Amino acid sequence: MELRVLKYFLMVAREENITKAAALLHLTQPTLSRQLMQLEEELGVKLFRRSKHSIILTEDGMLLKRRAQEILSLADKTKRDFLYKDENLEGVISIGSGEFRSTEYLAKIIAAFRKKYPNVKYEIYSGNANNIRDYIERGLLDIGLMSEPIDVCKYNFVNMPVKEQWGVFVSGNSPLSEKESISPEDLIGMSIVTATGDFNQSRIGKWLDDYKDQVEIVATTNLPYNNAVLAKENIGVMLSINLNCTYENLRFIRLHPALEVSTALAWKKDQTFSAATSAFLDFAKKYLKDITYDKL
Repeated sequence: MELRVLKYFLMVAREENITKAAALLHLTQPTLSRQLMQLEEELGVKLFRRSKHSIILTEDGMLLKRRAQEILSLADKTKRDFLYKDENLEGVISIGSGEFRSTEYLAKIIAAFRKKYPNVKYEIYSGNANNIRDYIERGLLDIGLMSEPIDVCKYNFVNMPVKEQWGVFVSGNSPLSEKESISPEDLIGMSIVTATGDFNQSRIGKWLDDYKDQVEIVATTNLPYNNAVLAKENIGVMLSINLNCTYENLRFIRLHPALEVSTALAWKKDQTFSAATSAFLDFAKKYLKDITYDKL
């Protein structure tokens, strides 16, 4: 039983579609199907139940999935144990990140990792969760810092140690500027600038609940700074995460009821990474675990 074939098997188990898995593995569909049939013959069991549009694991297939993940994890760790001895580890790590307070922790991880592996370089892409997930799926990013929930079927992840707090940025002459907190009722009839995305399905849209149809979304952008520029000119109040930075002539007011979200570093399951990315992920998991223990 080859490690390569186990990787093929896990990809099909994840995608539940041979054609899609074959494309991701850069194989032809007949080649992948043949490899799976040979694996079933070698083990003497049926691993999949096949239908017209999907392929799902049998009970034996689920057992092999657990074993294959353990085997490949051990194989990768063994390989990394030898690779990481080299202080001259090189490569480029591509990371997508939303704009969060937890980005500060990502920067701390990179800074600490650079002390150990100074020759590794980084490409940081800013975007929302949908952009980052899409880029990870297309292989353009290795890792994403994104808000939860994380699809545990597709991604491994490690939580960041800080909660992101939503609130409103208002200009000094806004009728809301003297409030200590902002409720959904306070925003009735207000013009809003906020993050790009499906507002009605967003956390802030759900926070507004029955009042979301009583506000006007006048602008959306993918960068908080752009929203802040619009809010400063009284184009609308800015609904945003508090990034612990100040914008000229704008005041942050927390929401009531409070709206907080968690973030996580996430990466694709059963993905083959470069030595540099694998080392970084191991380092990040330990770094964040140590922070969590320090807080206990």
